[in-house]
Amino acid sequence: MNSSMSVSVNAPGSAATVDQADSPALLGVTDVPGGCVVSRPWGYAAYTYGVTKRLSAGTVCYAMYDSPKSGKQGSVSRNGGIVMPDTHPGGGTVAHDEPAEEILPAEEILTAYLCRSRAVACCFAGAGLRPADARPITGPPGMWLRPPDRDWWT
Repeated sequence: MNSSMSVSVNAPGSAATVDQADSPALLGVTDVPGGCVVSRPWGYAAYTYGVTKRLSAGTVCYAMYDSPKSGKQGSVSRNGGIVMPDTHPGGGTVAHDEPAEEILPAEEILTAYLCRSRAVACCFAGAGLRPADARPITGPPGMWLRPPDRDWWT
């Protein structure tokens, strides 16, 4: 990470430049059909439980952090609560010899197959988003937001 890298922070009616090292919670937001994509190019802030619980109020939120040490970590929040705290987007497999009580419904099997090794696609599918193009993934975001200072892990 280049701590001298600066980004533009856009909010309705204002614009500023900030250093990414000085703004650990800076989040990018991009509108897509069905909702929005919240991203954090330099860390895990968009993945924290405090952020995802608030984003999921009245809807669903699929969060992912691509950890350089432990790989892709995901969680699903619905209506303000964490419903699946430890998913592995894009890394699931479906085995024919799984016990009957562990066999997934057909839609989940198809999603697991289509999203295998495609973690971001898995997150979009899990949240019901259908982006029209690659911009929510490749950037830049539609706007940058700076959430208030707080403990975002609770």
